[in-house]
Amino acid sequence: MAAARRILAIDIGGTGLKAAIVGPDGRFLVDRVRIKTPSNCAPRRMVPLLADLVKPLGAFDHVTIGFPGVVKRGHVISAPHLGTGQWHGFALERAMQKRLGKPVKLLNDADVQGLAAMQGDGLELVCTLGTGLGTAWFRDGELMPHMDLAHLTIRKKDDFDCYVGDRTRDKIGNKRWNKRVRKLIGVLETVFAYDHLYLGGGNSTRIDFSLPRNVTIIDNDLGMSGGAFAWVPKNARKKRGI
Repeated sequence: MAAARRILAIDIGGTGLKAAIVGPDGRFLVDRVRIKTPSNCAPRRMVPLLADLVKPLGAFDHVTIGFPGVVKRGHVISAPHLGTGQWHGFALERAMQKRLGKPVKLLNDADVQGLAAMQGDGLELVCTLGTGLGTAWFRDGELMPHMDLAHLTIRKKDDFDCYVGDRTRDKIGNKRWNKRVRKLIGVLETVFAYDHLYLGGGNSTRIDFSLPRNVTIIDNDLGMSGGAFAWVPKNARKKRGI
């Protein structure tokens, strides 16, 4: 397979669909494009919608898709924020490869963001705070896929997804939501003893309390920059001086 030089990075979110072309170092080669995610967006609508979204971006040679749910071997296992059960088992990777005519990799959206954020040292955790909660784990720079904590119960019937999700934030306000995020950080640190925690997603900018030294807020655009590193592994980046 030819080297990845112009990677089309697609970020599917519960509220927005974004795309950009990035280089092998994750830098944007063109300005990103964005549209609102339609409500109850089934696969048969999403695939042509994404194909139309990326048309203005120009040529690309590889594609990475970050998806807001559990994905495995190119198939969607769950899509809790897209409003329809039609996603279960859908071969999105294959469908987009057929549509775009280029090699495609489908990953969880937090995994993609983590590929750009992680430094390759010890146990690193990425949490995305957006429509819900996304999580990604890396051990010495290697992704440990399918480590989805979103639907673990944290209080009564609330899972993490509900506990710190955007709908809850709208309901309880930023002050109480920040208290919940602080508690979430404490729970994760106690249970997993991570070396570093990265907080991303659209709502990470709403955090208003001081963070420990091993917790960092990261730019949400890493959700697309990380698309490069699905094709250019960490050790290859080092060897090539990227």
